[in-house]
Amino acid sequence: MTLDDVIAHCLAKPGAEESYPWGDEELVCKVGGKAFAFIGLSAKTVGVKSGVDAEDAAEWRDRFPDDITVSAYIGRYGWNRVDLGGRVPEDDVRELLDRSYDAIVAKLPKSKRPVV
Repeated sequence: MTLDDVIAHCLAKPGAEESYPWGDEELVCKVGGKAFAFIGLSAKTVGVKSGVDAEDAAEWRDRFPDDITVSAYIGRYGWNRVDLGGRVPEDDVRELLDRSYDAIVAKLPKSKRPVV
């Protein structure tokens, strides 16, 4: 999956918006004001919520040890970083993006959830 495909997939989600809080090297896709994907534009990576906590998210790291790692700073909360140039199949990347979005939306107050 290309970087452009990942960005398009994220921004096609209901209520998705883009921001660049740390400069133009990292795109943060948000819903209801909360991040669901951290896209490293030059590194060609994406950080996603992959589980409830680091232990839960470890399933993905175990399946793709060379291409999925714990996200810096927020890994203990279930976030993983996926190398888009690696061997993670496109369907799995899409699943991770969808799961991350769904996990964030589920935690939003009803007033901030996007209308589907």
